[in-house]
Amino acid sequence: MTDFDPSLEGGCACGAVRFRMTSPPLYVHCCHCRWCQRESGSAFALNAMVESDRVTLLRGQPERIDTPSASGKGQQVLRCPACRVALWSHYAGSGEAVSFVRVGTLDTPDALPPDIHIFTMSKQPWVVLPPDAVAVTEFYRRSEHWPPESLARFKALRESPPSAATPSARTT
Repeated sequence: MTDFDPSLEGGCACGAVRFRMTSPPLYVHCCHCRWCQRESGSAFALNAMVESDRVTLLRGQPERIDTPSASGKGQQVLRCPACRVALWSHYAGSGEAVSFVRVGTLDTPDALPPDIHIFTMSKQPWVVLPPDAVAVTEFYRRSEHWPPESLARFKALRESPPSAATPSARTT
């Protein structure tokens, strides 16, 4: 990952909801599964996984929408209530503790390129991955791919009690 900009901000299309990531993400997934293709209406979904208490709302209040997921466990997608743009999600596996921020909603999405391409078995054939890209056909083990500092942050997150300071509740 490149140097992190502590003022990395993003928001929806209409500007009603704005947020800031206050630390680098744990890891950035580029998911090529058919579910993400359908949900995004594109060839893949690009999500920056970050602790939810490190996403600060600057303006507005996203709306939580319960949405099915490929796992069958569902997810909560936080969307702008006005323009309906998906800003981030909470998946059942991580719950409220981790926000999967849609990289395309950032003002500078090029600041967070993917660390890994997942579910490449269902990647669109016209999507060409860079020769140096880390890619797996399905999913992976964190211990085999995440940097040590991200593993330590994730471990601390799993060991800490649940917090009410989720991004939909935190404001500056």
